[in-house]
Amino acid sequence: MGRLGRWVASLTSPTDRLEADELATDRDRFGGTPLAAVCGGDEVTVCGTVRSTNLAPRADVPAYVVELYDGSSALRLVWLGRRTIRGVEPGVYLRARGRITEHRRGVTMFNPAYEIIPDRATQPGR
Repeated sequence: MGRLGRWVASLTSPTDRLEADELATDRDRFGGTPLAAVCGGDEVTVCGTVRSTNLAPRADVPAYVVELYDGSSALRLVWLGRRTIRGVEPGVYLRARGRITEHRRGVTMFNPAYEIIPDRATQPGR
């Protein structure tokens, strides 16, 4: 779709769809695997926006839980033994790497390596 086609589509598309399309484009640009395509046991790199954060104690061990959304689906990132992670808050764009686990509360990645992408609009390829 050309620039004019995207502009026309932006006038007629719901805001959520536009955000999802932008996140999917950024995910591909930063080398992420679509969350809708991940399976338990896969070791992947995922990219997306932090939707929410939560401190969820698990058997006397703190756990910092983040919901990451990439335009296709959402994933839980869980850092065991952490109460917070500086800079990881709602609205931040992250790239995370680790192994996917299908957990009773949904698709989860425990203790991922991560990188905060400070301003994805100014990153190369944009």
